[in-house]
Amino acid sequence: MRTYTLHVPEGAVRGDVHALDRAQLVRDGFSSRAFAFTVLWFAWHRLWLAAFLVLAGLVGLRLAGEALGLPPAAGLIVTLLAGLLIGLEASSLRRWTYGRRGLPARDAVLAASQEEAEMKLAARWLDRDSAQRPVPSAARTAPRRDEETALGFFPAHEGAR
Repeated sequence: MRTYTLHVPEGAVRGDVHALDRAQLVRDGFSSRAFAFTVLWFAWHRLWLAAFLVLAGLVGLRLAGEALGLPPAAGLIVTLLAGLLIGLEASSLRRWTYGRRGLPARDAVLAASQEEAEMKLAARWLDRDSAQRPVPSAARTAPRRDEETALGFFPAHEGAR
């Protein structure tokens, strides 16, 4: 199961069908396409500044490797490690960019595929009643004094207090 986040325009209210037209869905986790195609992946998702910075960073790594006299195998390892970092952080950068563009994350769901996530999120977004259901507060969900556990492992004994 993967986590997907729904990004809708700021000020949109639950039940607004037009907000779903501009909505974006972002899968959380490692992106193998971002790992393999780095700069092209960012350009495909219209993340121009990130594409430029990644390109500049990769060229800078290459030039630094040549200036330090690293063998080609070491340069390949450094490039693969940079690609691994890009693959790990690509989804987070995409979510951050959508938030800056006025599409903040408004919901998240666990799903086996993108289609399943789209169906779940659309159903939850279009369900107006879900916006009016009370959300439990931290005070109501915190354990009471008599329910606490010692170090989180064992129930506290009455005689130990």
